[in-house]
Amino acid sequence: MGGILTTICNHSFHCSCISKWADSSCPVCRYCQQMPEKSVCFMCQTSENLWICLICGFVGCGRYKEGHAVRHWKETQHCYSLELETQRVWDYAGDNYVHRLIQSKTDGKLVELHTHCVHAVDGCGSCGCMDSGISETLLSSKVEAIVSEYNELLATQLENQKQYFEALLQEVKDETARKTSEAVKKVASQKTLKLQAKLERCTKEKKFLDDLNENLAKNPQVWKVKILQMEESEKKALKLKDDKIQMLEQQLHDLMARLEVGKLPTEQDGSATSTAITEAPIHVQSISSLPSDTEGGVK
Repeated sequence: MGGILTTICNHSFHCSCISKWADSSCPVCRYCQQMPEKSVCFMCQTSENLWICLICGFVGCGRYKEGHAVRHWKETQHCYSLELETQRVWDYAGDNYVHRLIQSKTDGKLVELHTHCVHAVDGCGSCGCMDSGISETLLSSKVEAIVSEYNELLATQLENQKQYFEALLQEVKDETARKTSEAVKKVASQKTLKLQAKLERCTKEKKFLDDLNENLAKNPQVWKVKILQMEESEKKALKLKDDKIQMLEQQLHDLMARLEVGKLPTEQDGSATSTAITEAPIHVQSISSLPSDTEGGVK
């Protein structure tokens, strides 16, 4: 493919060269040949009375709408904003337009740039210039001054923007560190309370065991005597119980023997039976009349 292609911005390229350019903009001036998208406010999506921040490119509506451009300046301190409709620059800090201000070379102050001085070459009596014709050198000098001033302002605003976002980042870090510290302290406090309760319980148990050990160590003979007395009492209770059981078994055996003997006369059987019956409750009562301390001694 051969030939020469001329763009809208009046730049010419060989077809073989421009075909390798992947972007749709001009390789020389970056002029975009596509239709630009319609600008809207980043917050309320309105397309009227729009202002764009010259520092970060934020698009917001003016004070006659929702005032998002002014709100952006208050939040970020980006004081220079360009009105998209008139291309005028507004300084929120100075509360005036600054698109026609240049820095004077004599005293370094900002002075207003008159329109006739920039565009007219056939005389500029309206602005009070010394010479009726402004040379190309003077015009270039003024343009350089404007560019230098803009670069300085841009650098200052970028530094302010950097400090602003660094402050936000530091605030987030401090908040995260504070919440983390509070969470750690809360967990540590809960663990401390649990350990303290466990320590108090163990201390009480240790004190009880120490007192018991001390008491046993001071009176070993007394405890030995008490133990021997308890053992002797238990032995006596067991012996008494065995004797009672043996006596009852003997009486029961005699009673059964009498009942089995059927050769005795009827009246004798009746009297013997009545005698045995009358004697039986006495022995049963004797069983129930065992000492309570004896029964309590046998465990």
